[in-house]
Amino acid sequence: MFQQDQDISRVLLDAVSEGVIVVDEHQNIVETNDSANQMFGYAKGELIKQPLNVLIPQNYHAGHGAHFNGFMKHKERRQMGHGRDLFGARKDGSVFPVEAGLNPFTIYGKDYVMALVIDISERKYMEQERNHLASIFQESLNEIYVFSTQDLKFINVNYGAQKNIGYSLDELTNMTPLDIKPEFKESEFREKLDLLNNTKVEKIEFETVHKRKSGSTYPVNVHLQRSKLGDKDVFLAIILDITEQKNYTKNLEKTVAVRTEELKMALAAEKELNELKTKFLSMVSHEFKTPLSGILTSTMLLKKYKLTEQQEKREKHINTITDKVQYLNTILNDFLSVEKLEKGKVNYKFTTFKLSKVLNEVIYNANMLLKDGQKINYPENIDDISLYQDEKILELSLSNLIYNAIKYSSENTIIDINISQNETTTIFKVTDNGIGIPEKDQKNIFNRYFRAENALLMQGTGIGLNIVKDHLENLNGSIAFESEEHKGSTFTIKLPNKAQE
Repeated sequence: MFQQDQDISRVLLDAVSEGVIVVDEHQNIVETNDSANQMFGYAKGELIKQPLNVLIPQNYHAGHGAHFNGFMKHKERRQMGHGRDLFGARKDGSVFPVEAGLNPFTIYGKDYVMALVIDISERKYMEQERNHLASIFQESLNEIYVFSTQDLKFINVNYGAQKNIGYSLDELTNMTPLDIKPEFKESEFREKLDLLNNTKVEKIEFETVHKRKSGSTYPVNVHLQRSKLGDKDVFLAIILDITEQKNYTKNLEKTVAVRTEELKMALAAEKELNELKTKFLSMVSHEFKTPLSGILTSTMLLKKYKLTEQQEKREKHINTITDKVQYLNTILNDFLSVEKLEKGKVNYKFTTFKLSKVLNEVIYNANMLLKDGQKINYPENIDDISLYQDEKILELSLSNLIYNAIKYSSENTIIDINISQNETTTIFKVTDNGIGIPEKDQKNIFNRYFRAENALLMQGTGIGLNIVKDHLENLNGSIAFESEEHKGSTFTIKLPNKAQE
C-alpha cells in the first residue's frame, strides 16, 4: 500500500508543469520532478542529495543561507520573484530568470520546503521588448500621437511632442488633433482619416501646420496610420517638424536668386571683358605698328644720307629709331611684369633709402618728357624722409603717375607732387590739370588693358596702373584716385614706412 501511494505521488509530481524541488532543513535536495530536471538541465535523479546552491547563481550564494534560515524560522508560504529579480542556474552554467513559490511542510517530524519554480525567460523578454518600445516611444525626437478613432481624443502622446507643442499629457488627453491643427476643419480632417478606412491604404502622409500652446506655429510632415491599442482601434500619427527643411528650402531659393544675379553680373562682366579684349587687340596693334612704322621709315631714310654734312639728319633718324625701340622695350617689359605678377614670381628687394634720391631720379627723367610750358612742382621738406621698402617698385610707381600726368595734360600746365609721412605710412599725391577720367570709366581704371574713352588716341597700353596697383598691394600699400573729366586727376599712393619681408 505504501509503494502504491509513492507511485501515485510520483505520477502526480511529474504531471505538474511547474518545476518542483523539495529540500530538507539543511538545504539538500530530496526530490525533483521532470519539469524541474528539464528546466535546470539535469537527468532524472541527478539532483537528489545535492545542495540547493547548485541551482542558484554563484553571486547569490553569500546571502542565500540567511534568507533560507529566516524562512524556516517563520515557516510561512512565500512567493519569490515579485518585486525583485530571481535567477536560477542550469547545469551548463547559464542563468535564467525564475519565479518560485515556497511551501514549508513537516513529515515524520522532519521539516521540508517545496519550491514551485517557473521559468519566466519568455515573459522577461516580452517585458524588455515592451519596455524598449515604450522607451523608443517616449524618447523619440519626433512627435508621436495616439488618438481614438471615435472621438479623436488623444490617448497617449510622447515626451518629444509634449515638449514641442507645449501641452502636458493631462492637457492633451482632453484635446484632439484639431486643437493643434489650425488649418483643418473637422470635416476636412475626417476626410483624411476616411482614406485609412480603405484596407488598401496603409498610411497617408501630408504637410500641415501645428499650433503650440504659446500660439506660435511650425510646419510639420504628418505620417498617419491605423493601429491597435489592446482591443481598441486607434490612429497613430508620427510628426516630423520640418522647420529646418522649410528654412533650408527658403534659403536655397534665396541662394539660387543670388547666384542667378551673380551669373547675370558675370555675363555682363564677360561681355565687358570681351569688349576690353577687342580694345586691347586694337591698342596693341596700334602701339606696335606706330613705332615699327617710324623705325622702318627712319631706316629707309638713313640710306639716303651718305654725305658728311648730312650727319645731323642721320642722328635725328638714329634718335627716332632709339626712342621707338626703347618704347617697344617698355611695352614688352610691361607684359613681362604682368606675367610675373600673375605667376607670383616677383622677388622684392628691401633696403633703407632716402626718398629724395628716388624722387630726384624720377623727376630728372620726367623733365625730358615735359611739353612746352609744363612744370613739375617739387615737394617740400622731404630731405629727412627715409623708407625701408623696394626702391625700384617705388620708382616705378611714381614714374608711372608722373608720366601719365605729363601725357594727359596739355602744354603750360602744372603737375603738383605732395609727400607726407607719419609714424607708419608715407603718402604720395600726384595732381595734374589734364583731361581727367570720365565717370563711367573710373570703375575700370585699374583693370588690365583698360583705357578711358578720352585716351584712346594717345599712346599707351593700359597696363601701367594695373601693374602699380598689384605691386603696391603686394607691399601692403594702396593706390586710389579722384578725377573729374576736363579738370584733372589726383592719384594717391599709401605705402608702409617699413616693409614686412
